[in-house]
Amino acid sequence: MTAPGRHQHGAHGDHDHHHDHDHPATGWRRWVPHALTPHSHDAADRIDDAIEGSARGIRAVGVSFAVLLATAVVQLVITLLSGSVALMADTIHNFSDAFTAVPLALAFLVGRRRPTRRYTYGFGRAEDLAGLFVILMIAASAVVAGYESVRRLVDPVAPTHLAWVAGAGAVGFVGNELVAQYRIRVGRSIGSAALVADGQHARTDGFTSLAVLIGAGGTALGAPVVDPIVGIVITVAIVGVLWTAGRDVLRRLMDAVDPAVVGEAERVVGDVPGVLGVTGVRMRWIGHRMHAEIEVDVDETAPLREAHATAHRAERELVDHVPGVASALVHAYPGHR
Repeated sequence: MTAPGRHQHGAHGDHDHHHDHDHPATGWRRWVPHALTPHSHDAADRIDDAIEGSARGIRAVGVSFAVLLATAVVQLVITLLSGSVALMADTIHNFSDAFTAVPLALAFLVGRRRPTRRYTYGFGRAEDLAGLFVILMIAASAVVAGYESVRRLVDPVAPTHLAWVAGAGAVGFVGNELVAQYRIRVGRSIGSAALVADGQHARTDGFTSLAVLIGAGGTALGAPVVDPIVGIVITVAIVGVLWTAGRDVLRRLMDAVDPAVVGEAERVVGDVPGVLGVTGVRMRWIGHRMHAEIEVDVDETAPLREAHATAHRAERELVDHVPGVASALVHAYPGHR
């Protein structure tokens, strides 16, 4: 098992698939892939970075949970006083959004566990599974919002205490938007697609709160039909958010990365002195950490120690200069100038 921050050079049975040139099978050239041993002096830094990222994620979901729970409790009290169906639906949304913090927090905690012989890449995938749960919650919000809007369009309900209802809608919108911005900012900072998706979920619930506010205003002006119409419009907006968040989470589960990041990794490694060419790049997100596997060609006449140093520099350059990369596995092969 290779600890984060180390690099290794290993032979591959299908390496010829990646190269058009022949590799000599005798001498040091045959042993280069095996002889360049891992380094561990920067492994502690990489592990500390991962733990810090998880800690920031846990802090983000904890703070947002407290804000959304307080928002939902305020709305629940006003719902009981006013009898507003729209506000009741929005209150349910806010409670559901608050409690998505639970699986996310568990995912961040599980992701901090060190790799085992069974889970050799660690437990970062728990974040992506939590992201799927968040996507399901956004979908549920869209269904509930759409259903309530159509139902109120067919069978209008005139709530009381409109000023309080409008105030509760405003509180819901502001609370959700603040939480959305916080979650999305932290999620993007640490590279967590699940936390970004949960921020987008909070934003959808902010939209439903806005619908409550607009609906209360329409009712006060003698046009209660405004409420369900706005609700339907906001349902469409929630579906749009669902598409974006779902796409990002599913791409992460399929090991997709931004092609620009792959290009940057090729450029950074290609610029390392001693690297003749980059012949293969594989990158994947594991939770909020990215792992890279790079195949490079080095001068076949170079001493073993020099080839070793070249591969080591390539690994360090990747981790230091490509955003998101926390660990790298560098495979060196002899190539022709």
